[in-house]
Amino acid sequence: QVQLVESGGDLVQPGGSLTLSCAASGIFFRRFVMRWYRQAPGKQRELVAYISTDGRPNYADSVRGRFTISRDNTKTMSTLQMNSLNPEDTAIYYCNAITVAGFPDYWGQGTQVTVSS
Repeated sequence: QVQLVESGGDLVQPGGSLTLSCAASGIFFRRFVMRWYRQAPGKQRELVAYISTDGRPNYADSVRGRFTISRDNTKTMSTLQMNSLNPEDTAIYYCNAITVAGFPDYWGQGTQVTVSS
């Protein structure tokens, strides 16, 4: 059974930091691109960052320089380190695992990040 379980979401003040984690099980982790998406209320889900199977990160312009994505193939886990958070970062953050071929494609249940004073 495939599972992606996110954790680490919380309420944080502007300028603060959070680390989100995605624990994967039931997949051959090394063969999956790991992606983090977010969806704010009333907005479409957007890709925040992804990391390739060989560890190369990519970021949306809105988070580049503030967020860092990583992966640990031994622990089958992806992490999203988020710094300098602002209210526009408030959203549900989702972990996604997808092969280079585009299928299969798995999603976590999401974790809420709220940035507010």
